[in-house]
Amino acid sequence: MKLMNKETLKEYARKLNDYYLEARSMPSYSQMLKIFRLKSKNAVFKRVSRMVSAGLIDKDAGGRLLPRAFRKPVRLLGMVKAGFPSPAEEETHDLMDLDEFLISNPQATYLLKVDGDSMVDAGIHPGDLVLIQKDLAPRNGDIVVACVDNEWTLKYFEKQKGKVFLRAANKKYPVIEPRQELTIAGVVIANVRKYK
Repeated sequence: MKLMNKETLKEYARKLNDYYLEARSMPSYSQMLKIFRLKSKNAVFKRVSRMVSAGLIDKDAGGRLLPRAFRKPVRLLGMVKAGFPSPAEEETHDLMDLDEFLISNPQATYLLKVDGDSMVDAGIHPGDLVLIQKDLAPRNGDIVVACVDNEWTLKYFEKQKGKVFLRAANKKYPVIEPRQELTIAGVVIANVRKYK
């Protein structure tokens, strides 16, 4: 069988994308027979395996298929100044896939919905989604998801003279110093807020 190139695999991934966006779930192997217009589940399995290897789709620990970059790319029209007003020139520069822009390691990245106002001065508000990468080592000033003495929280990471502190971005919250246990579950790499 002729080896499939990356573009062919991307075309299969686009078909899965279209199915996922409509059904809000991944198709079964039987459904993929029709989607890919193939005659055997073995052929489907080979294509799925190659898409997983190419990073176009993911699998969980149980072998279930997971969407990865399943959204339509958005047009990048140019730049707009956030300072003083100036004429904005609309010029299509490129297509931008938000997953590729935000996520460098899909297997180590997950989303959490924010509950509470302890990070509002960092621009993170209740209802926002934060993108967490769990394989990054936290540095001073990073915002982290941490389990402190059996309670989960989102705070600034600070290390001074070998001691770790967690600091809120809201003056009404005290600095947290772990008494017994501290587990850092990941570093915030992006904050997502939907206005409408």
